[in-house]
Amino acid sequence: MVSWKGMYFALALFLGSFFGSIFMLGPFLPLMFISPAWYRWITDCIVATWLTLPVALLEMVCGAKVVVTGDGFVPGERSVIIMNHRTRMDWMFLWNCLLRYSYLRLEKICLKSSLKSIPGFGWAMQVAAFVFIQRKWEDDKSHFEKMLDYFCDIREPLQLLIFPEGTDLTANTKARSNEFAEKNGLKKYEYVLHPRTTGFTFVVERLREGNPCDNLDAIHDITVAYPQNIPQTEKHLLQGNFPREIHFHVQRYPIETVPTGKAELERWCRQRWEEKEERLRRFYQGGRRFSAAGQGAVPPCKSERRVLALKCASLLYWTAFPLGVLALLYLCSFAQWYLAAMVVFFVVQQKIFGGLELLELACHRYFKKQRKLHEAKGKVN
Repeated sequence: MVSWKGMYFALALFLGSFFGSIFMLGPFLPLMFISPAWYRWITDCIVATWLTLPVALLEMVCGAKVVVTGDGFVPGERSVIIMNHRTRMDWMFLWNCLLRYSYLRLEKICLKSSLKSIPGFGWAMQVAAFVFIQRKWEDDKSHFEKMLDYFCDIREPLQLLIFPEGTDLTANTKARSNEFAEKNGLKKYEYVLHPRTTGFTFVVERLREGNPCDNLDAIHDITVAYPQNIPQTEKHLLQGNFPREIHFHVQRYPIETVPTGKAELERWCRQRWEEKEERLRRFYQGGRRFSAAGQGAVPPCKSERRVLALKCASLLYWTAFPLGVLALLYLCSFAQWYLAAMVVFFVVQQKIFGGLELLELACHRYFKKQRKLHEAKGKVN
């Protein structure tokens, strides 16, 4: 049965992303053809304002409590975030942690490509330059190269979230993980899936070798757990089955301490998952907390008072904004035509170019080529 909290949560997120994509992000799309770097910074800031909305809804409306233990983030640092994939919404719940310990505008997520077609959500993710993957390494490798090189070129601090398990933990995925373990002589896991290390090792090596070099400061290994009310899918949220508590345990590994070489990185990643399995076993079989103190070793970069102010401002703005847009659409025919034109644009550009993030890459490559030609002419003269 659908609950009012679940309906409000879904409706607020959809209207915010739909109208935000059109009326907040839409006017800045032409900037992509003038300065991709400025376009990236401005749209990241706009998207970050929306990312505070699910945080506010989860904590202030749905009553979820967030507990973060372990290490913290160095604000603004460039990192790869690896996390176990307990539910289909882990990536969204992580924003509750990052709001306190980092900057939401820096985060990019590796997601399956089908999500980019969702009206509102998918459009905003395209503008935010999330990394969409086909789950076919032959296709994904080239796309990873282009996206990572782009972020290195524009000197954009990047915090890239990767789920090495590839999918969320269910009875079916655990059975497949156990089959893989049997074939390869590995331990069977109860609380995590065996990680797929190809994408992880490639991303870390590519960022290390990028131009300019040293584009990676740390790897953050995050373990997420839900003591009760585990919402496996979006359907559970609609039914009002929100997590009462979300626990994050953060371990920060400076990049100097992470091994080099593909084989060593694969082994390092598998070791982290062995530790996760044991950590989650103690969590669920013990007191259902990662730390007896119940708090991180490093204080967050934002105080809880500031976080509360951000959540209140987010709820107020993202409640008023859709209502204001609806009123504008009712009163102004130009707004109606603009809305229709932008919807057509978002749909058509994806069919032609494959997504706004790919169009952004093409613009960047063009400007980069023109700059090199200009520099070459300058040397000749």
